[in-house]
Amino acid sequence: MRMTFSLAVAVLAAGAYGVTSSVAVAADKYPSKPIKLIVPQGAGGANDAIARIFGIELQQGIGQPVVVENRAGAGGTIGTTAVAKAPPDGYTLLLTVTSAHVVAPFLYKNAGFDPVKDFVPITTLATAGYLLVAATDFPANSVKELIDLAKTRPAQISFASAGNGTLNHLLGVLLEKQAGIQLVHVPYKSSAASVTDVIGGRVPLSFQSVASSIAFVKAGKLKVLGVANEKRMALFPDFPAISETLPGFGATPWYGLFAPAGTSKEIIDELHKQAIKAMASKGVAEKLAIDGAEVMTQSPAQFTALIQSELPKWERVVKSSGATVD
Repeated sequence: MRMTFSLAVAVLAAGAYGVTSSVAVAADKYPSKPIKLIVPQGAGGANDAIARIFGIELQQGIGQPVVVENRAGAGGTIGTTAVAKAPPDGYTLLLTVTSAHVVAPFLYKNAGFDPVKDFVPITTLATAGYLLVAATDFPANSVKELIDLAKTRPAQISFASAGNGTLNHLLGVLLEKQAGIQLVHVPYKSSAASVTDVIGGRVPLSFQSVASSIAFVKAGKLKVLGVANEKRMALFPDFPAISETLPGFGATPWYGLFAPAGTSKEIIDELHKQAIKAMASKGVAEKLAIDGAEVMTQSPAQFTALIQSELPKWERVVKSSGATVD
């Protein structure tokens, strides 16, 4: 009995002086239950694919299930708003893409969230590629040739997009502004529909994600005039970046991980560590490459700076385009 009593006194004393027992530490360890990863786009898209690749690796690192939940609609604003309103306890996270986080707030009269105040950036996970593709019989074979041609044919060359305000559309607007040319925007209801009409020669140009266009490029049904990213893609080093002709042009779409505002630094630090580890796991880069994406991780501070630089840029482009969504 004396040994049991002594042990009890020692435990009480340790608690009184701020020393926590290993049992208490284990009880408070994060995470201690499943994490919900909300994707504000539908199943089957690039963001969903990346979320599922990441989710599998993350749950192996944290030892808890990671449940991917698609909450699509309204350009990603529905799912994003849901996370903004979630408890800041680290158990509801957002995995989103550039267009939903730093473009949608300028397209929608009421997006339902503030991209800066409502979230804590954890890290980017990946970057995707966008290509300026053309019909095989289009007379220009490079961005320079396109610009020269467009200057002799103002408002006569059209480009297809997946709809008003989509990244496909806004990249075209960005090209017009920086090259000093006038193109004609032809919106479609999806990327698939738009790329089909470029292949068919009904519209000569389009900005398309690598995932939606590379198979047609490899099959000889489309040709690449340039890469929309700031620099050449590691996956396709032979494709020139548009910035090589138009210095300063570029938009590298990112996929990033966020927590609701108010989430503790300890949780953010743990999530960042585990996310970096997950993206470095064997086979992840190869899986991402299928969707034309590459691993790109950053510190929370770097990701915050990226968002702050992206917001004014896309605000200007959206205003120039005149696109709005009710």
